Amino acid sequence: MQSNNPIFTRNAEFNGRAGAQGQTDPSQWQIDLNDNGTPTHTETGSGRMTIDSVVEKTAITLALVVAAAAVAWVFIGNIVADGSAVDDGAVAKAYALTLIGGLGGFALVMINAFKKVTSPALVIGYAVLEGLFVGAFSKLITTFISADSSIIFGAVLGTFAAVAGTLAAYKFFNIQVGAKFRKIVIASVFGFVAVSLLSMVMSFFGSGLGVNGFGPVGFVFACLGLVLGVFMLILDFDFVEKGIAAGLPERESWQAALGLTVTIVWIYTNILRILAIINSD
Repeated sequence: MQSNNPIFTRNAEFNGRAGAQGQTDPSQWQIDLNDNGTPTHTETGSGRMTIDSVVEKTAITLALVVAAAAVAWVFIGNIVADGSAVDDGAVAKAYALTLIGGLGGFALVMINAFKKVTSPALVIGYAVLEGLFVGAFSKLITTFISADSSIIFGAVLGTFAAVAGTLAAYKFFNIQVGAKFRKIVIASVFGFVAVSLLSMVMSFFGSGLGVNGFGPVGFVFACLGLVLGVFMLILDFDFVEKGIAAGLPERESWQAALGLTVTIVWIYTNILRILAIINSD
């Protein structure tokens, strides 16, 4: 069950390498399956990962994202006072939280990706930092791009619809994820992120590719990001399904929750950008 998802790549259980020579920790044992598909042994003193445990952990991380986003929104306050004057202090706080939340969340995702043992504390830390980013980013979008704050609710509903629709399609159409599909999606995601970062760096020198902006190029790039987010969801569902079938220990539910939360936030931000561009003043 080799995975190309950066969150799961370094995880031994998700990649079938847990039985490497020299490992003595039972939580790192290879999980072998009998002919009837049941595991021959699992981690001592721990339950197995289930749909319920994954849903529970994902609900926790998403709740933390929402709570942190609300805190960030209130902390920033009104950027535009009296309908005209811009509060430079509020703008500075919004950009600071966007930077801290975005870069901090990315760093924790990378740390989790390279850790052999899942750390619930790091997953929770990611959710909090990503929530700060989401709250600040949403505040900036609804202040400077579209004055209609209802687009936030539209983005939330759109995100839920995308997740529910993708899950329904995955189950009802029995979508099978092959190695080639995984490689294409992951390569596309890394390419997407690389182009976005390049454009951001170029913007510091007075130029840019426009992919992070709110013009026609930005709109196309946001739509592409949304499509990639749906494909990432399919990979996430596949990883969870196979992890449960392999009898992974319950603590790996946190790793699955991290992957799903990353993808859901990705989808939300791209839908918000699309709605903001459509409703821009």
